[in-house]
Amino acid sequence: MENRRLSYLQIHPDDNVLVALRDLPKGFLVDFQQETFALETDVPAKHKFTISKLSIDSPVYMYGVLVGKVNFAVQRGAVLTTENLRHASSEFQLGSRKLKWDTPDVTRWKERTFQGFHRANGTVGTANYWLVIPLVFCENRNVLTLKAALEEKLGYKVEANDYAVEVDELIVRYKAGASMDDLLNINLNSAQRIGGREKVFKNVDGVKFLNHEMGCGGTRLDSDALCGLLAGYITHPNVAGATVLSLGCQHAQASILRQEIAKRDVNFDKPLYILEQQEEGTEERLMQKAVKYTFAGLSQANKFTRQPASLDKLCIGLECGGSDGFSGISANPTLGYLSDTLVALGGAVILSEFPELCGVEQELSDRCIDEPTAEKFMNLMKTYNAKAEADGSGFYMNPSPGNIRDGLITDAIKSAGAAKKGGSSPIVSVVDYPGIANRPGLNLLCTPGNDVESTTAEVAAGANVVLFTTGLGTPTGNPVAPVIKISTNTKTFTKMPDIIDYNCGTIIDGEETIEDSADRLIEYVIAVASGEQVPKSVRLGQDDFIPWRRGVSL
Repeated sequence: MENRRLSYLQIHPDDNVLVALRDLPKGFLVDFQQETFALETDVPAKHKFTISKLSIDSPVYMYGVLVGKVNFAVQRGAVLTTENLRHASSEFQLGSRKLKWDTPDVTRWKERTFQGFHRANGTVGTANYWLVIPLVFCENRNVLTLKAALEEKLGYKVEANDYAVEVDELIVRYKAGASMDDLLNINLNSAQRIGGREKVFKNVDGVKFLNHEMGCGGTRLDSDALCGLLAGYITHPNVAGATVLSLGCQHAQASILRQEIAKRDVNFDKPLYILEQQEEGTEERLMQKAVKYTFAGLSQANKFTRQPASLDKLCIGLECGGSDGFSGISANPTLGYLSDTLVALGGAVILSEFPELCGVEQELSDRCIDEPTAEKFMNLMKTYNAKAEADGSGFYMNPSPGNIRDGLITDAIKSAGAAKKGGSSPIVSVVDYPGIANRPGLNLLCTPGNDVESTTAEVAAGANVVLFTTGLGTPTGNPVAPVIKISTNTKTFTKMPDIIDYNCGTIIDGEETIEDSADRLIEYVIAVASGEQVPKSVRLGQDDFIPWRRGVSL
């Protein structure tokens, strides 16, 4: 007899749908609560099917919360789709505090340390970088000129997946008379090259160039927020110092940047060189100064070495992108257990992506440590959603085509699974973009659901490691914080080994529990934080950096 126990799953006792853990054909027999029924339709893996007949407008529950309502009568055993299910979520209001949580046993971790870079303000970095930053997009070309001058000479150029060899081969074939079909069918041998020259500054992990398209021409709110974001990077524990290029006349003034730095670190003492092109005169004078100051700064940054630090010095950013129907039952709960573990050790965790918390507002607001914190969270959610709806794109439009294809057919379904990254601990602070969110405990940071914008903001808020879950696969990284990519399923992990570091598909496969997976992941995080393991995003130089314009971004 076929074993059907690992074919589907009820996530929460109150759910009226089951999740298919593999492709289930029409007619497949489901044993559930001492009853057996046949599927009315094929149900692809990661998708949901009903356990009873639902009449029009009946609610659908997953993770114990409302995630949608059906558009018409749906038979028992039918797959849920965008045709028969629409987004719906529960209203929320200020409730009572629910601060009891499932505190994990952290005995095995209490004496563990990682090897980090200790800063004067008490924070500890998991890396040691120098930044080159334009205050306005007008300086992007000069920043790229600096990159060309410094990166290779100092031994920091990432040459992984340089496809020039493949292009050379195609040129040879083309000149020899190859047809279009011949060119398309040539079997090219990829030549991966990682690293080039030996590093001049052994203790500096790299020089990072944070180009962007902001600083002037937009609203003062956006330029001020940009200064706050850049200040978060300059004061970040993974950063030893920075060279800043300013034109001089833009909205994002150097004085505003300095004020934002002081807000984040009153006793800021890192090397910071701010050069204004309009003050220096010629571009040559500006660039020569930038080269000299940057080189001198690197010599100072090189004096830092890795020293032991307790795990409470970790600040973990929680992120997801390219999510699928397994995200909420494998990788995200693994991050949730890891989050609770780190909080119990006195560390900090950041949960962001507010459009992907739609439908779980009541639970999260009730977990806030006091009423003002809960009210701040609810107000940010309401304001953000109202702005989105005013622009014709409410939270309900968040799921991407890839999300929908792989089982996340409403924003509430996506959100209920995404929130699992935050575990069960109390929420100690709610922070609006682009603030600091590194208070010990679980912090909520208002950001978009956009992967890169949110990751960019989490790092500015203090995350010195980012854990990024993905079901479909995404190459997102960050310039200064290591981004560890975690697959929700074994198929994606096996298919995309060049960008994914860790597999939580073992949970779906029945080989590992969430707790065991989290413990294994903590060991990997410690190795990454110590510089002993290098995540794929770092190896490939995936330095994604996109500041958020405070418009609608889902």
